[in-house]
Parts: sequence; C-alpha cells; structure tokens
Amino acid sequence: MFTTLRTYASFVRFSHSLFALPFALVGALLAAQETPVTLGRVLWIVAAMVTARTAAMGFNRLVDSRFDALNPRTANRELPRGVLSRASAVTLVATSSIAFILVTTQLSWICFVLSPVALAIIFWYSLAKRYTTYTQLFLGLALAVAPVGGWLGAGGGTSWAPWILAVATGAWVAGFDIFYACQDLDFDRAHGLRSIPARFGVETSLAIARGLHLLTVMALAAVALVVPLGPWYLLGVAGVAALLAYEQTLVRSHDLSRVKEAFDLNGYVGIFYLVATAAALYVN
Repeated sequence: MFTTLRTYASFVRFSHSLFALPFALVGALLAAQETPVTLGRVLWIVAAMVTARTAAMGFNRLVDSRFDALNPRTANRELPRGVLSRASAVTLVATSSIAFILVTTQLSWICFVLSPVALAIIFWYSLAKRYTTYTQLFLGLALAVAPVGGWLGAGGGTSWAPWILAVATGAWVAGFDIFYACQDLDFDRAHGLRSIPARFGVETSLAIARGLHLLTVMALAAVALVVPLGPWYLLGVAGVAALLAYEQTLVRSHDLSRVKEAFDLNGYVGIFYLVATAAALYVN
C-alpha cells in the first residue's frame, strides 16, 4: 500500500504542490480582510488546489509519455518504466478532475461554474509544446489561476489584488520553467517540440526568464498599492527578490548543471512569500 502511494505521489510530483499552493492561500488571506474565512474553507481551498494539480500533472505525464520514454532525462518516469499503467494514470486524472469539480461546490457557485475552465487551462499547457513557442507562458497562466481561485474560494469581492498577484505568479512560474526547459533544448528541437529555449536558444531564454522574474517582484510590490500591507510586506517582497536573484546565479548559459537546484528553490519562494504576507496582515 505504501509503495503504491509513493508511486502515485512520485508520478504527479506531489511535493511540487508547494509551488502554487502558497499563492492560493495568499489570495485567500487577502480576501479574508473583507470576508471572514473559516479553517474549513481554507481546507477546501487546499483540497481544490491539490486535486486540480494532481489532475494536471497526471494529464501531462499521460500525453507526454511517448516523448518521456525517448528523452534520457525523463525515461525513468513511472509510465516509461512501466511501474504505473496507462489505465491507472487515466483513472487518477479522471478521479482528480471529478474531485476538483465536487470540491468547488463547497467554495462558491462561481468557483463551481469556472471549474471546467480552470481544468481546460491547466490541461492546455501539456499540449501547448506541440503548437506554440510560448509553452512556458501557458504554464504561467495555468498557475496564475491559483491566487484568483484562492480569492474567489474565500469569498473575495471586486479588487485588483488577486489579478496583480496572478500576474506575479504567472511571471514567476514561466521564468523558472524556462530555466527547466533549457535542459531539453536539443531534444525538443530534434522531436519538433516547441518552447522558448528551443526557439530562442539558452542565452536569450535566460534573459527572458530574468525579465519575467523582475516583473514578478514588481507585481508583488504593486499588491501593496491596493491592499494596506505595510513595511513587513515590502520586506517580504525584498526577500523574494533576493531568493530569485540567487536562483538566477545558479543557471548560466554555459552551465546548466544546477538547473534542478534552481528549480527546487522555488518551493521556498512560495512558502516565504506566504509567511511574509501573513506576518504583514496579522503581526502588529
């Protein structure tokens, strides 16, 4: 039983839920300044994030399994190795998608109505590399849904805050995914797959990623223009900027050996930002 659970968790990279989840929770925290939010509602928001991400990652692994088997970097994944069957993967994606839609009924009618749209957005990323150069921007869009979903799930009203936060989240994710995609530049070109690195090369792509991360910091700071968050928040944004700057130093056009280290660092970025925002809101 434990081995099976570990296989499924590895298949969908469950630990990577930490990338988008903190931004969904920040969206909920900001909404809570207008409408009180219960612990139960927060747990439903977490459930929505986890089920949606599980469905998205499972779908990604399914549609990419043929390419994963050919790519030395990904050939050890569960489907190419045969430790998980396609039927099991399809069942996981379908179950997670249905669970996500059901969970949204516990949040609000608008979350329920928009749930199929959210699934369409997060599924599209997995197909984008077949059709467009700007695949990484679509992953950014997929995860930009998180803070808006957290805001709506917590009952937030009309505000620019979740949308500005969505810009920050999308730019951040697209930036670090460009780093990650640089590893597969030669493979993608050889197999007709599209990406920013495959189109522009490593050096230009890294410059684009750095521009996106600069946009991330600017958008995070801009949230303070529409929500009174005070100096603690801006200090937190400065901390995020420092983490992203360090991440940039790990990846060079002539040396991609530390890409995974840079990628994994992003889990700490989200957690740090969540803690800093919570401190700004609740620590006097």
